[in-house]
Amino acid sequence: MAILKIARMGHPVLAGRAVPVGDVSLPEIRRLIDDMMETMRDAGGVGLAAPQVHVPLRLVVFHVPAARTGGEAVPLTVLLNPEVEPLDDTVQVGYEGCLSLPGLTGAVPRWRRVRYRGLDRDGQPVEREAEGFHARVVQHECDHLDGVLYPARMPDLTSFGFVEDVRRRLGAEDQEG
Repeated sequence: MAILKIARMGHPVLAGRAVPVGDVSLPEIRRLIDDMMETMRDAGGVGLAAPQVHVPLRLVVFHVPAARTGGEAVPLTVLLNPEVEPLDDTVQVGYEGCLSLPGLTGAVPRWRRVRYRGLDRDGQPVEREAEGFHARVVQHECDHLDGVLYPARMPDLTSFGFVEDVRRRLGAEDQEG
């Protein structure tokens, strides 16, 4: 396994639409999945999309710690050729970061509940419903497959900034209110 270089905002691989994965059993696809999981762990992320490691394929990996779900953790998940659909019209705004925008964060509206489908690393169908942070992670990673970075989803860029500055500002707002 190897730690892969993560593409940063501005790199053309992050702006294009990724192509579907054909034969999921190919050794190079399995190696890519393993390398992406190692890279995500090394970078301290909760998700990673293949375009973020300079591979324009429709492939994401993610996990959601129990602390972020308010209950049960979502185990390490591999999704090839994923599809996401909202389950209702409810949207939540939450702060997001991204390994391709290191040190930055911003408030992003996302569907609160989604259903997602795809194939796992063995080519078996995966279908789950997700809500809250789990749904946010899936939507964020799948956006990468369509060349969308989270700032493009932000209706108000005044919340966009460096993590430490935004935290400081939000802390000051909490103390004022």
